[in-house]
Amino acid sequence: MLITAAEERKKGMTALYIDGEYAVSVDTLTFASSGFKTGSEITDDELYELLEASKISRAKEKALYLIEYRSRTEKELRDKLVPLFGEAAADAAIERLSRLGLIDDRKYAREYAEQLILKKHFSRERAAFEMMKKGIDRDIADEALDETETEPGVQIRALLETKYSRCLGDEKGRNRAVNSLRAMGYRWYDIKEAMSEYCDDDE
Repeated sequence: MLITAAEERKKGMTALYIDGEYAVSVDTLTFASSGFKTGSEITDDELYELLEASKISRAKEKALYLIEYRSRTEKELRDKLVPLFGEAAADAAIERLSRLGLIDDRKYAREYAEQLILKKHFSRERAAFEMMKKGIDRDIADEALDETETEPGVQIRALLETKYSRCLGDEKGRNRAVNSLRAMGYRWYDIKEAMSEYCDDDE
């Protein structure tokens, strides 16, 4: 097969024409460094390898763009990359970024645990659930939460004194506060004990 034309297109891609007909589009930098050019002979195997190299290059570029926007777990990146570039390219991109220290689930877990516990005031159970949704391994999540967790009563009291302070004057407001705290993962026993310090009616 003969590469009869190589036309640069938008978004860093180059369209390859083989034997006079459009065949595939590959990453421009990958094509430039491949040694192939207009007039080069290329076999089916070589074309396949060129396509795979192009996918890996594009997957790495996409991964860098994603983590520049915000930190992500391996699972989050894989979920974004695999549909676009396939598993092999996604794995290669993630491995490369991991070696460079740009993907670190443990570091991410620590930062995310602080956000969930100290800023959102979630319970440990709710925080662990949210972390595992991000693809963080349970053991890694538990390590991060061990470093960050505060006593449930402390968390609940902080919320009662701030976010729910205006809800404690009547039964309807207290019920709303209780339901919100339950949704954040706190146990009824801990909620009731904390609320008894602020309300005459602790039901």
